Amino acid sequence: MENKVYDLIARIEDGLGRFSKGQKLIANYIIEHYDKAAFMTAAKLGEVVGVSESTVVRFANEVGFDGYPKLQKMLQELIKSKLTPVQRLEVSSNRIGEENILKSVLQSDMEKIKVTLEEIDQEAFNKVVESLINARKIYILGVRSSATLASFLGFYFNIIFDNIRLVHTTSVSEMFEQIMKASEGDVVIGISFPRYSKRTIKAMQYVKSQGATVIAITDSKESPLAAHADLLLTARSDMASFADSLVAPLSVINALIVAIGMRKKQEVYDNFEKLEKIWDEYEVYEKYDNVGSRKNKDY
Repeated sequence: MENKVYDLIARIEDGLGRFSKGQKLIANYIIEHYDKAAFMTAAKLGEVVGVSESTVVRFANEVGFDGYPKLQKMLQELIKSKLTPVQRLEVSSNRIGEENILKSVLQSDMEKIKVTLEEIDQEAFNKVVESLINARKIYILGVRSSATLASFLGFYFNIIFDNIRLVHTTSVSEMFEQIMKASEGDVVIGISFPRYSKRTIKAMQYVKSQGATVIAITDSKESPLAAHADLLLTARSDMASFADSLVAPLSVINALIVAIGMRKKQEVYDNFEKLEKIWDEYEVYEKYDNVGSRKNKDY
């Protein structure tokens, strides 16, 4: 992906000799500030560099894109794995006004779910469900912010299945120690979103070489995880300031849990019946009587 960034920048640099004066201003700004340009409208970019919106549109056409939105989309896709937390803070401060933070973030998350719904491959989703149901053993791995997604998936899969291994790791060596027995008949789910985890990518590469079926849950077909995956589920992620917005990926994971739960309804029912007795006996959850008051308990 990093090479594609420089391919685009190189294409723009190569055109500097033929660009008009206004287009050169746009080109130089993108070369030096593509992280900021990626989130500007054509009108805003034109305002920043001192040219008209139509000049920005013509520039996009000149460098091989069918309109400015295509150029902007490519920049957005390509920079996600490159932005540092400091750059994220700078970019997001320009995108989100302090007085509208709640509204802006919630609307952005809603849009990511909408786009994910439009883009996700239903056939791939169905194949993922089948492969998990038929798996000998299921490994789930995700690190850094994706660890929360892996833990959520692991929590519910442990209720549904008897063959789950949630990979806990703080180092590459620990990860390989936990997945070294994965082989043909096993399924490994790797979860990672920009900035992509090298540990997760290396682990997926290894288990695939051992014959395991590899499922990637990531943001796009261009993700480095996709190259090592037998099955791919994509969900749009975004950056909410320095924090990752993983609402859409969590929604896809939730759908996966529900789909498998429906297929294994009796096992889930039986397991929850046992769990309810355990929860009652060991007072795991607060109890309420029929009028909504808490029951008195000795603690």
